[in-house]
Amino acid sequence: MAMLVGVRILVVEDEALVALMVEDALRDAGAEVLCAYTVEEALRLLGGEEGAGLDAAVLDLSLAGEGAAPVAEALRKRGIPFLIATGYGDAQQNAAGGATAGAPVLCKPFEPEALVATIATLVAPDRQPLRTGT
Repeated sequence: MAMLVGVRILVVEDEALVALMVEDALRDAGAEVLCAYTVEEALRLLGGEEGAGLDAAVLDLSLAGEGAAPVAEALRKRGIPFLIATGYGDAQQNAAGGATAGAPVLCKPFEPEALVATIATLVAPDRQPLRTGT
């Protein structure tokens, strides 16, 4: 499942086990992964050399009780597409406001395959999913 070879992805997630699962799934798909566990760390990565050349991001909306809207806004300003990974559903995304409008949402728990497929669509929106059998 090397759908993401050459793709650089920022994962912003404060739950260690979830972050590890997301990171493993993306690496297994061939992606290079950077992780941030707080809003401050994510903004620092985005503002530094490490954040250059990012292709996409996975963003949890609640990071240790802090809203992730500033990270979503920074991603939008840089033109980096992102998806929302949340266990709280639409209410939390609505609370984040316009910063997350239009971003795809994966509700936790989600399958690694769904994560990889959604990221693949974000980085190559005109790409059609592979079909098997006819």
